[in-house]
Amino acid sequence: MPRRARMYIADLPYHIMQRGNNRQACFLEPEDYLFYLELWRQLARRYGVAVHGYVLMTNHIHFLVTPETGTSISRTMKDVGSRYAQHINKTHRRTGTLWEGRHRASLVQSERYLLTCMRYIELNPVRAGMVSRPEEYGWSSYHSNGRGDTGWLTPHDEYRRLGATNEERCGAYRELFAAQLSEQDLQLMRNAAHYCQPVGDDRFRQQIEAKYGIRLGYMKRGRPRSNGGGLPIF
Repeated sequence: MPRRARMYIADLPYHIMQRGNNRQACFLEPEDYLFYLELWRQLARRYGVAVHGYVLMTNHIHFLVTPETGTSISRTMKDVGSRYAQHINKTHRRTGTLWEGRHRASLVQSERYLLTCMRYIELNPVRAGMVSRPEEYGWSSYHSNGRGDTGWLTPHDEYRRLGATNEERCGAYRELFAAQLSEQDLQLMRNAAHYCQPVGDDRFRQQIEAKYGIRLGYMKRGRPRSNGGGLPIF
C-alpha cells in the first residue's frame, strides 16, 4: 500500500534535507548536479514550490522552500527524487536505492530564523572543509543570493527586507556571512532537521498549533544520535 503524502502548511517556509542511502554519494559528476537542479527548476514551478536557497553536497541536499499547497513539497520531492535516481542509475550503470528513506522537513519561523537557515544551508561546504568561503562552492544558492541574480529562485520577503535596492540587499546579505553561525544556532538547525521539528521559539510553536489545530511536539535535548558511519550531515 503506497504511503500517503505528508501535508505541509501552505505559504510557510520549510528547511528540507535528504541524504544518500548509507551516506553514499548522490552526485558523481558535474552533469549530475546540473541535472538535479534542472529537475528542481522545472518541477518546483509545476507543483508550486518557491525555492529560496539550496546546497548540493556530495551525499546530501538542503533546500529552503515555501509551498503553495499542502502537497507541493511532497509531490516535488517525490518526482525529483525518482527522476534523478533513474538518471543516476542509467548514466552510471548502477542499481539499488539512491536515497535514504524519505526527506526530512522543518518548519521555519520566518522573522527570526529564515536568514539564519539560509546561512546554515549555504555555509555547509565551509563547515565540511570543502572550501574556505561560500562563494568558492559552485553548487549552492549563495551565488544567486549574494549577487542578486536569483534566476529561477524566489527571494523570500525576509531577504527582500535587507535593502531597498538589489545592490543593498546583496551587500547586506554578504555581510551576514562575515561571522560563522553560533553553536546554539547550529545545534538548533541540526536538531530540528533530525527530529523534523520547527525551527522557532515556543511562542511560534504555540501559535502554529493554535491556528492550524495540529500538535508539533518538541525536540529532545542534546545532539542528534548518530545512525551510522560515514560523512556527517552539516
